[in-house]
Amino acid sequence: MSRESIYKRYELINMPQKETSADAYWFIFKDHKMLVEENHNQVDIPFTSNLKSLGISPLRTQYLGKLEGRPCFSAEVTPGTCPPEGMIFKDLRLLYNNLEEDIYLLAGRAIQIVNWDSSHQFCGKCGSPTQTMDDQTAKICPECGFTSHTRLSPAVITAIIKDDKLLMAQHAHGPENRYGLIAGFVEAGETLEEAVKRETAEEVGLDVKNIKYFGSQPWPYPNSLMIGFTAHYASGEIKVDGNEITDAQWFSKDEIPLPPSKMSIASALIEWYKKV
Repeated sequence: MSRESIYKRYELINMPQKETSADAYWFIFKDHKMLVEENHNQVDIPFTSNLKSLGISPLRTQYLGKLEGRPCFSAEVTPGTCPPEGMIFKDLRLLYNNLEEDIYLLAGRAIQIVNWDSSHQFCGKCGSPTQTMDDQTAKICPECGFTSHTRLSPAVITAIIKDDKLLMAQHAHGPENRYGLIAGFVEAGETLEEAVKRETAEEVGLDVKNIKYFGSQPWPYPNSLMIGFTAHYASGEIKVDGNEITDAQWFSKDEIPLPPSKMSIASALIEWYKKV
């Protein structure tokens, strides 16, 4: 995937500056849905210096850094919180086509920070209340010193080619009749390339070769880093596991089913295949 780095506009800073009265971008979440203002075809996130003006009382807030010099915060509110007039809590997946890319990427970072902060209020080792560190995005236990960083689960996704055809599979827990690429989480102790081989063998019974890195993408559903690869068929016959994968087939460029949303690196991998 090729896009300009978010760090051209966004600066990751762990602690806010002393001035707290400036207007800021707010990424506010309730039950994994984000607060936005919808005005015809335009969607905006709150930009204010004071959440009280919106009638919002957050459980917790987190400083994210600066976007074009403006401070950014994330916040978690209670399930019973009502949106201010003219605003709505909306599933982040549904906002991809409505928010500019950098805002959407920051929203993905924000929801992961919110979820991590919520689930790490207490030390996972001794159970004591944790403290947020000043110099990095991490929690430290003042009693035993155990440190917890934000959780990230790497996953591989692969475009596999055989005789100019692309392997696509139907995932048991995905949308009905939707075919996608082979993907799965990286296991402890293995390389990314080994994960590609294992997932392909486990899910469809095939061996692959010529594994090449394609690109990566943050995927906040719930806390993944998707790492894309391309590969070629080496040997074997398709045999789906019947658990995660219910069907798999080879598709020519003209036969590819409905492609995934462009928000996913899978779309970029499929577009790459169509051009080779």
